[in-house]
Amino acid sequence: MATGKNTKFYETPNHPFQGERIAQEADLLGRYGLKNKEELWRAQSELRNYRREARRLIGEAQGDMELAEELGVEFLDRLRRYGILSEDDDISEVLGLDVTDILERRLQSVAYRKGLGHTPKQSRQFILHGHVVVDGARVTRPSKKVEVSEEGLVEFDERSPLSDELHPERAEGQE
Repeated sequence: MATGKNTKFYETPNHPFQGERIAQEADLLGRYGLKNKEELWRAQSELRNYRREARRLIGEAQGDMELAEELGVEFLDRLRRYGILSEDDDISEVLGLDVTDILERRLQSVAYRKGLGHTPKQSRQFILHGHVVVDGARVTRPSKKVEVSEEGLVEFDERSPLSDELHPERAEGQE
Protein backbone atom coordinates (compact mmCIF):
# COMPACT_ATOMS: atom_id res chain seq x y z
CA MET A 1 0.00 0.00 0.00
CA ALA A 2 3.01 2.31 0.39
CA THR A 3 2.98 4.78 -2.49
CA GLY A 4 6.17 6.56 -1.47
CA LYS A 5 4.30 9.84 -1.13
CA ASN A 6 4.31 11.66 2.20
CA THR A 7 0.68 12.15 3.22
CA LYS A 8 1.35 13.66 6.63
CA PHE A 9 1.92 17.41 6.54
CA TYR A 10 2.99 17.88 10.14
CA GLU A 11 5.30 16.46 12.78
CA THR A 12 4.14 15.45 16.23
CA PRO A 13 6.20 16.53 19.27
CA ASN A 14 9.22 14.38 20.09
CA HIS A 15 8.24 14.12 23.75
CA PRO A 16 4.50 13.51 24.03
CA PHE A 17 4.13 14.28 27.75
CA GLN A 18 5.54 17.70 28.60
CA GLY A 19 3.19 19.62 30.84
CA GLU A 20 4.38 23.09 29.83
CA ARG A 21 4.11 22.38 26.08
CA ILE A 22 0.68 20.78 26.53
CA ALA A 23 -0.53 23.87 28.43
CA GLN A 24 0.81 26.20 25.70
CA GLU A 25 -0.88 24.11 23.01
CA ALA A 26 -4.18 24.13 24.92
CA ASP A 27 -3.96 27.93 25.22
CA LEU A 28 -3.38 28.33 21.46
CA LEU A 29 -6.19 25.87 20.64
CA GLY A 30 -8.60 27.93 22.73
CA ARG A 31 -7.36 31.33 21.56
CA TYR A 32 -7.58 30.47 17.86
CA GLY A 33 -10.54 28.06 18.06
CA LEU A 34 -8.63 25.18 16.52
CA LYS A 35 -10.38 21.82 16.22
CA ASN A 36 -7.46 19.70 17.44
CA LYS A 37 -3.71 19.74 17.95
CA GLU A 38 -3.11 18.49 14.42
CA GLU A 39 -4.11 21.93 13.11
CA LEU A 40 -1.59 23.54 15.47
CA TRP A 41 1.11 21.05 14.48
CA ARG A 42 0.44 21.81 10.79
CA ALA A 43 1.00 25.52 11.47
CA GLN A 44 4.19 24.73 13.41
CA SER A 45 5.44 22.58 10.52
CA GLU A 46 4.65 25.35 8.06
CA LEU A 47 6.64 27.79 10.21
CA ARG A 48 9.52 25.28 10.40
CA ASN A 49 9.53 25.07 6.59
CA TYR A 50 9.63 28.89 6.27
CA ARG A 51 12.56 29.08 8.68
CA ARG A 52 14.35 26.22 6.91
CA GLU A 53 13.97 28.01 3.56
CA ALA A 54 15.23 31.31 5.02
CA ARG A 55 18.27 29.57 6.56
CA ARG A 56 18.96 27.84 3.23
CA LEU A 57 18.83 31.16 1.34
CA ILE A 58 21.03 32.95 3.90
CA GLY A 59 23.51 30.04 3.79
CA GLU A 60 23.53 30.02 0.00
CA ALA A 61 24.33 33.75 0.05
CA GLN A 62 27.01 33.10 2.70
CA GLY A 63 25.43 35.54 5.13
CA ASP A 64 24.98 38.39 2.62
CA MET A 65 21.40 39.51 3.43
CA GLU A 66 20.91 41.53 0.20
CA LEU A 67 21.92 38.56 -1.94
CA ALA A 68 19.76 36.21 0.15
CA GLU A 69 16.76 38.48 -0.44
CA GLU A 70 17.46 38.55 -4.18
CA LEU A 71 17.67 34.73 -4.25
CA GLY A 72 14.43 34.37 -2.27
CA VAL A 73 12.38 37.15 -3.83
CA GLU A 74 9.38 34.88 -4.60
CA PHE A 75 9.55 33.32 -1.14
CA LEU A 76 9.55 36.74 0.57
CA ASP A 77 6.83 38.10 -1.75
CA ARG A 78 4.58 35.17 -0.80
CA LEU A 79 5.12 35.80 2.93
CA ARG A 80 4.39 39.51 2.43
CA ARG A 81 1.30 38.78 0.32
CA TYR A 82 -0.09 36.65 3.15
CA GLY A 83 0.80 39.30 5.75
CA ILE A 84 3.19 37.02 7.59
CA LEU A 85 5.96 39.57 6.94
CA SER A 86 5.43 43.32 6.62
CA GLU A 87 6.70 45.16 3.54
CA ASP A 88 9.85 46.49 5.24
CA ASP A 89 10.87 43.19 6.88
CA ASP A 90 13.94 41.44 5.53
CA ILE A 91 14.77 37.73 5.28
CA SER A 92 16.28 37.59 8.78
CA GLU A 93 12.82 38.41 10.22
CA VAL A 94 11.60 35.00 9.02
CA LEU A 95 13.82 33.35 11.64
CA GLY A 96 12.06 35.33 14.39
CA LEU A 97 8.50 34.40 13.39
CA ASP A 98 6.18 32.71 15.88
CA VAL A 99 3.42 30.16 15.23
CA THR A 100 0.85 32.86 16.08
CA ASP A 101 1.99 34.77 12.97
CA ILE A 102 0.81 31.79 10.90
CA LEU A 103 -2.40 31.22 12.88
CA GLU A 104 -3.41 34.89 12.54
CA ARG A 105 -3.60 34.53 8.75
CA ARG A 106 -6.16 31.69 8.81
CA LEU A 107 -9.63 32.55 7.48
CA GLN A 108 -11.06 31.55 10.86
CA SER A 109 -8.94 34.17 12.68
CA VAL A 110 -9.56 36.88 10.08
CA ALA A 111 -13.34 36.27 10.20
CA TYR A 112 -13.29 36.47 14.00
CA ARG A 113 -11.24 39.70 13.99
CA LYS A 114 -13.69 41.19 11.47
CA GLY A 115 -16.53 40.38 13.86
CA LEU A 116 -18.24 37.66 11.83
CA GLY A 117 -18.51 35.54 14.96
CA HIS A 118 -18.66 36.14 18.71
CA THR A 119 -15.82 33.61 19.24
CA PRO A 120 -13.17 31.97 17.04
CA LYS A 121 -15.12 28.70 17.29
CA GLN A 122 -18.32 30.37 16.10
CA SER A 123 -16.41 31.91 13.18
CA ARG A 124 -15.17 28.41 12.34
CA GLN A 125 -18.72 27.07 12.43
CA PHE A 126 -20.00 29.83 10.14
CA ILE A 127 -17.20 29.04 7.66
CA LEU A 128 -17.82 25.28 7.75
CA HIS A 129 -21.57 25.81 7.23
CA GLY A 130 -20.92 27.92 4.14
CA HIS A 131 -22.00 31.32 5.49
CA VAL A 132 -18.69 33.08 4.71
CA VAL A 133 -17.35 34.24 1.33
CA VAL A 134 -13.97 35.62 0.32
CA ASP A 135 -14.21 37.95 -2.68
CA GLY A 136 -17.67 36.55 -3.47
CA ALA A 137 -16.53 32.89 -3.44
CA ARG A 138 -17.82 30.61 -0.67
CA VAL A 139 -14.99 29.09 1.35
CA THR A 140 -15.62 26.21 3.74
CA ARG A 141 -12.00 25.70 4.87
CA PRO A 142 -11.26 27.55 8.13
CA SER A 143 -7.53 26.89 7.61
CA LYS A 144 -7.37 28.83 4.29
CA LYS A 145 -4.64 31.45 4.45
CA VAL A 146 -6.06 34.87 3.65
CA GLU A 147 -3.95 37.29 1.63
CA VAL A 148 -3.74 40.90 2.84
CA SER A 149 -5.55 42.04 -0.33
CA GLU A 150 -8.44 39.62 0.39
CA GLU A 151 -8.85 40.62 4.04
CA GLY A 152 -11.42 43.34 3.31
CA LEU A 153 -13.39 40.93 1.10
CA VAL A 154 -14.22 38.45 3.89
CA GLU A 155 -17.94 38.74 4.62
CA PHE A 156 -21.17 36.80 5.02
CA ASP A 157 -22.64 35.22 1.88
CA GLU A 158 -25.53 37.37 0.66
CA ARG A 159 -27.69 34.21 0.35
CA SER A 160 -26.97 33.25 3.97
CA PRO A 161 -29.54 34.01 6.68
CA LEU A 162 -26.63 35.57 8.60
CA SER A 163 -26.34 38.35 6.01
CA ASP A 164 -29.45 39.88 7.64
CA GLU A 165 -28.16 42.42 10.17
CA LEU A 166 -31.00 41.55 12.55
CA HIS A 167 -30.03 37.87 12.75
CA PRO A 168 -29.68 36.94 16.47
CA GLU A 169 -26.27 35.28 16.00
CA ARG A 170 -24.69 38.36 14.41
CA ALA A 171 -22.19 40.18 16.60
CA GLU A 172 -23.12 43.74 17.51
CA GLY A 173 -21.57 46.53 15.47
CA GLN A 174 -20.95 44.53 12.28
CA GLU A 175 -21.08 46.00 8.81
